[in-house]
Amino acid sequence: MLVFVSIGFLALIWAAGAAGWTVVRTQDHARWVEHTYEVEQRISSLRVLVERLEVARRGYLLSHHPISKQTFVETIAQEPGLIADVRRLTADNPTQQARIGLVERLVARQFRLQSASMALADRDPAAAITAFDQDSSLGLTRSLRMLTDAMRADENRLLVLRIAAQRDTVRNLFAILTGFGALAIAVAVFSIMVLRRYTRSLVEARDAERTLAAELEDRVRARTYELSRANDEIQRFAYIVSHDLRSPLVNVMGFTGELEAAARPLAALIDRIEAEAPHLMDADAATAAREDLPESIGFIRTSTQKMDRLINAILRLSREGKRVMTPEPIDLPELIDGIVATLQHRLDELGATVTIERPMPGLVADRLAVEQMLSNLIENAVKYLQPGRPGRITLSARANRDRVTIDIADNGRGIDPRDHDRIFDLFRRSGQQDQPGEGIGLAHVRALAYRLGGLIDCRSALGEGATFSLALPAKPAASQG
Repeated sequence: MLVFVSIGFLALIWAAGAAGWTVVRTQDHARWVEHTYEVEQRISSLRVLVERLEVARRGYLLSHHPISKQTFVETIAQEPGLIADVRRLTADNPTQQARIGLVERLVARQFRLQSASMALADRDPAAAITAFDQDSSLGLTRSLRMLTDAMRADENRLLVLRIAAQRDTVRNLFAILTGFGALAIAVAVFSIMVLRRYTRSLVEARDAERTLAAELEDRVRARTYELSRANDEIQRFAYIVSHDLRSPLVNVMGFTGELEAAARPLAALIDRIEAEAPHLMDADAATAAREDLPESIGFIRTSTQKMDRLINAILRLSREGKRVMTPEPIDLPELIDGIVATLQHRLDELGATVTIERPMPGLVADRLAVEQMLSNLIENAVKYLQPGRPGRITLSARANRDRVTIDIADNGRGIDPRDHDRIFDLFRRSGQQDQPGEGIGLAHVRALAYRLGGLIDCRSALGEGATFSLALPAKPAASQG
């Protein structure tokens, strides 16, 4: 049955194509028939002009009336345009092209004779009438009549052929449409029979699908609850670990300060011994007191400060995960303007420009979360501009169904495609580490995007800049907390 239905629909497609082709052919024939009528009309108009010129000349020679001369002048001005039209319309017909060329030459000769006769009539009417009886303009007029008659006859012959072809095409079109209708009825009847046969099984499948969907919804709800509890546990664990780490860290930082304070009098004592009893001074002890000990204390202090920043970041992420999101309408251009204003001093130092493409679609989300995400992304774009290249940062937003996607594009140093995923991991960074940072910002952005039901993506190549796309729901889900 599937094969039969497929054959039927293929036949319908073929019939539709054949009907379309026939319609196109019919239109072509109609255009050619219209074209032939137009050519005949132009040839007839040319014939009338030739006759009118001769009549106007005779009238002027006999009556010497100005109206006849004016008619002659107005008519002769129309001839070149008509000849050009006939030449253009018969460009596909070599025979007609040859005839119109001969017509053009005869018209030129006739014009010279008629103009000379008209000029002589102005000076000597009697001599003009005598010259009229002797010149060859009447023969030229007869020749032009014969040529235009031949051209019209040729166009009439073409018209008969084209009308016949048009009628044949119309008959073919009716035949194809009749077959198309019969085939459509047959396919429709068979399709109805097949649909009726399978309707019952489709209804049963739909009922089974609804039951399965309900079961899946229950499972998803239960799984979501488990994930929510697991996320809460992770946040509590991070908070507890951070607090537990902070206590020994505070002790290390305090004792580091005491060591640093104790190292100063020790260095002074070494200086005094070296000055008063140099024979008691050991070179290794002096080096340890003056160089090794301060350097080690400096390393300890740097490491503890870094660890303190990391613990603060973990605590910030933990607190952010517990914060209740409060959706509100956000004016994206206004929000971005505020962020850019806080970075304007740094932008001026770097000679960089920020372009905000307006207008931007509306967004309903937690304002603080959106501001934190955009601030991180814009600050990163400024931080990682390519030295020696004028910095350009472009922010745009577009609506796609129920989502709003915000693009932050720059022409900076770019990111290796192999690092596009890892840069969103906590404490992971990419490329040359010549800028301050702990690898927290993008992880924070992704965490906030996930909480809002959105996604963050990166498109970049080394040396070609980077584009971060933040896709957020245009309106928050009803269950979002």
